[in-house]
Amino acid sequence: MTDDSQDGQGEQQQQPPKGMASSETSLSETESLLIDMMKRQATVKAPSGGAEILAEAKKLGQRDEVGGEGEGDRKHAFWDTQPMRQEGQDKKGKKKKSQKAIEETGGSGSDDAGQTMQHCPIVPDKPQEELRQEPYNMPNGFEWSTVDINDEKERDEVYDLLTRNYVEDDDATFRFDYSPPFLLWALTPPGYTKDFHLGVRSSKSGKLMAFITAVPATVRAYEKSISMVEINFLCVHKKLRSKRLAPVLIKEITRRVNLTGVFQAVYTAGVVLPVPVASCRYYHRSLNPKKLVDIGFSRLAPRMTMARMIKLYKLPAETSTPNLRPMTPADVPGAHALLVNYLKKFSLCVEFSEEDFAHWMLPREGVITTHVACNNDGDPTRVTDLVSFYHLPSTISNNPRHSTLRAAYSYYNVATSVPMYDLMKDALTLAMNEDMDVFNALTLMENEDFLKELKFGIGDGELQYYLYNWACPEMASRDVGIVLL
Repeated sequence: MTDDSQDGQGEQQQQPPKGMASSETSLSETESLLIDMMKRQATVKAPSGGAEILAEAKKLGQRDEVGGEGEGDRKHAFWDTQPMRQEGQDKKGKKKKSQKAIEETGGSGSDDAGQTMQHCPIVPDKPQEELRQEPYNMPNGFEWSTVDINDEKERDEVYDLLTRNYVEDDDATFRFDYSPPFLLWALTPPGYTKDFHLGVRSSKSGKLMAFITAVPATVRAYEKSISMVEINFLCVHKKLRSKRLAPVLIKEITRRVNLTGVFQAVYTAGVVLPVPVASCRYYHRSLNPKKLVDIGFSRLAPRMTMARMIKLYKLPAETSTPNLRPMTPADVPGAHALLVNYLKKFSLCVEFSEEDFAHWMLPREGVITTHVACNNDGDPTRVTDLVSFYHLPSTISNNPRHSTLRAAYSYYNVATSVPMYDLMKDALTLAMNEDMDVFNALTLMENEDFLKELKFGIGDGELQYYLYNWACPEMASRDVGIVLL
């Protein structure tokens, strides 16, 4: 990430993007894009008869009026000035046309021959004395607040803000319900910085009105390992989105991260901005089809009865992988080595330390489920298989029978003693036995090898992966080995 000291650049009035709440009026292009970075809604199709599922599934944002696919010539007043891959680059990095906006703001992403340089910062890192030292100004009536996520009261404030304002479907029927334990897990990995849990409060009431976070990660992009941050949880209270707080939030988190000597970031979004390094698609597997139909999340296809639908998605009650059991702290060294070796296959991944791995992968009730198997005859303690998924429910409004949609999201999975198909079928059984209603997976790593056979339904939307201030060639979804929450 690189700090830009110019406030309000490239802001233009526009209509709110589709799917956003009706209170989001008169948004600037900058704010609409930044807010929509974290919007994740789409319509997907179930595998039988084309039954549609309204999936406000994580990271599946709808395309807005300024970021849709097939609009390579459209200008992005804010993003075209940022140190990111630009519309004029092909997959080999050659410039098809000028990157004037980048180069005018100090970009160093091309040489004298017009060949885009790769595997390097787009804008050089700045020395401390050249960085902005003072926080950006807030609109009158608001002030910066560093949120202590370890404090139960402040954690509950974040939970309340996200639950009421973060992500919902068009009809406000489903809203993500990040639990306080999930937030604690997501925001306190080894080496986290409290100053990167950035809030905005009302000066009068002290109420938390906006939020954004960054957590540290060592990310390998192709052959280069880079200290980065993962950006997440950008949220502005619905009533305040006309105040244009989102651009200032982005600039302030960038400034704080830069002051620690970090100038790159990784994030995902459902909208197409200039320019993704990769695009992945969500797939969805029904675990509780009757409930999904009851709540309007999915519907019966023509000529499909409920009895046939339940039979179609029926799963074994027990897992089949030998010796599959919940991971324990004693398994961490072996499971860590297994995953680190597996991730070498991919062009974009996190380089987990053993401490990182323990934080992200050890089971936490209602947050993360991880199982391992040790099936090596020569070394019965060696971890040979790893399967995991995290829990992200949504609240359901206006339904007399159900209040919560329980969703599992595929995380990191490695199969060496059994086929990946068998291991992931066990993942579905484990999720079903934890009362999950739907299981979601992206087309990254080797997931496409099992999606069709296990009756996942393809999603209509794509999840875009972005690297901020890092130049590298575009990659296929199968080359992506990083899962962001």
